[in-house]
Amino acid sequence: MSKLQIRNSILLFLAAVIWGCAFVAQSVGMAYIEPFTFSTLRSFIGSIVLLPCIWFFGKQKNARANRQKEDTKTLLQSGLICGVLIFTAVNLQQLAILRTSVGKSGFLTALYIVIVPVMGIFIGKRPGKKRMLAVLCAVIGMYLLCMKSGSLTLEFADILLLLCAVVFALHIMTVDHYSERVDGVKLSCIQFFICGILSAVLMLCLETPSFSAICSAWAPVLYTGVLSTGVAYTLQIVGQKGLNPVIASLLMSLESVVSALAGWLILGQALTGRELLGCVIMFAAIILAQLP
Repeated sequence: MSKLQIRNSILLFLAAVIWGCAFVAQSVGMAYIEPFTFSTLRSFIGSIVLLPCIWFFGKQKNARANRQKEDTKTLLQSGLICGVLIFTAVNLQQLAILRTSVGKSGFLTALYIVIVPVMGIFIGKRPGKKRMLAVLCAVIGMYLLCMKSGSLTLEFADILLLLCAVVFALHIMTVDHYSERVDGVKLSCIQFFICGILSAVLMLCLETPSFSAICSAWAPVLYTGVLSTGVAYTLQIVGQKGLNPVIASLLMSLESVVSALAGWLILGQALTGRELLGCVIMFAAIILAQLP
């Protein structure tokens, strides 16, 4: 590997660490404020943090921008669609974290990596035998992780996280559709602004946010807003340049492992042997799904 590839691999690993630890921050934040309040704050903070990134990357691309006019309509359209999807996924995840552990949240959310190739079947992109095997492994792992004592009933939080994974998969496919036509940082900024507005509507209708509670949750809110949304996304944008996309996605999927370790080290949320085996099988499925 070249020095550039090594550096970019480290940047993507740091992004995965930030995203994995964000599950802990979300869990801690729920002790002070309600889910939609948390989502509103982190989304607006993340959108604001990305503004300097837009300025920086815009300055770097100034020469090309003069030759190529940006399609504002496509940018706004993609931002709106991605914003609605992110709003749905983030809040499903936030509601689920109230009812389950950080480790389980991270692993079930990471199922989007095996859901994406399944969705590809409906648009003419068959996933192949290896990815279908990965889906089967993920289902087995999910059963061990979620079905306690052999029960065939999913917990409500698990259903929310599965729905969250599906919506994240839709978001990934939508971003893939628009990525060649719009600026990635601008798209992220718009989508989080849309997510913030929609979350704020539900916050005002369903919750009673207080300034004192928000001040008490300042640390987890700032972490998820600044680091998880702003910094980690920028690391992803920079880190993926010149790096094989399979290696890049493998590195970023480590967020699920980090979330389980962070939940154990910081919150003391230990997994049982059965649940740990489910996590191992699911992570193996995640890797298998991305191998060429």
